[in-house]
Amino acid sequence: MKKFVFSFLTFTAMSLCRAAEPTTVPYVDLNKYLGQWYEVASIPQFFQKQCIGNTTADYSLLANGMVKVMNSCDTESGKRSVAEGRAKVVDIVSNSKLKVTFVKIIGWVFSFGGDYWILDLSPDYSYAVVGDPSLKYAWILSRQPVLGADIYVRIEQNLKAIGYDTCSILTSIQNGGLSQRRALCEFVKDPR
Repeated sequence: MKKFVFSFLTFTAMSLCRAAEPTTVPYVDLNKYLGQWYEVASIPQFFQKQCIGNTTADYSLLANGMVKVMNSCDTESGKRSVAEGRAKVVDIVSNSKLKVTFVKIIGWVFSFGGDYWILDLSPDYSYAVVGDPSLKYAWILSRQPVLGADIYVRIEQNLKAIGYDTCSILTSIQNGGLSQRRALCEFVKDPR
């Protein structure tokens, strides 16, 4: 009985101490968000392991209201790896929470999709920060291959405030941008 009570109290305390879900931006104008984005930093993911640089995402609106997603990157073989997916808005008030899938079996299977939450967005839509409620995924996207050092600092501070380990977020290699991967927590201290 003592073990049960201890386990129950421990579980209750852990539940109460669990971090709240990250807050998304209040509103996203999808028409302004569409187009090409450069990945300038991210938490490396297994489904991007073939990517060595020049990762981009292109978004376009389809007639059925879904967003066509075309992700591409350079690989070691010198070829471009391209993945096509679909995104649908799951929060129609803000447009800042989407579900993205790259699984197509007859139709697009969103039950295998991932959360795509827009956590930060510049007023002019020149950069965006995308994550998920588990804080296991993060992408910093830009309309240009690189951001100004001051913007990286601001984004890193915001991600830390949300609860991200910014040392797990690595800068991305882009032609016309950065030439090596570095932990964001270190890069903001010395962006050279």
